Amino acid sequence: MGSQSRRPVLYFWGSHKKWMKNPKYRREYEALEEEFSLAAALIEARARAGLTQEQVAQRMKTTQAVVARLEGGGSMPSTRTLEKYAKATGTRLKISFEPEGARA
Repeated sequence: MGSQSRRPVLYFWGSHKKWMKNPKYRREYEALEEEFSLAAALIEARARAGLTQEQVAQRMKTTQAVVARLEGGGSMPSTRTLEKYAKATGTRLKISFEPEGARA
């Protein structure tokens, strides 16, 4: 089960690397980088834990649809929600501030 649940994430990242060569995709991706960074971190935490969205939802005492929205990157979840997600995936939440213009 663990490797099958990771396969879509790995496929996405392989495709993402290819798409980043397209200047239009890259420009749009960079414009939404903050949202994508959070979504990617959430998905990565779940994949590393070998969990499905449904399993994370059960651990958070919410629904799979809520987890899907969190991972979709269309919203800015509260710190409390992120802490619940971290606990559900066996990780810890770390928030940091960086100087403007700094890139990871």
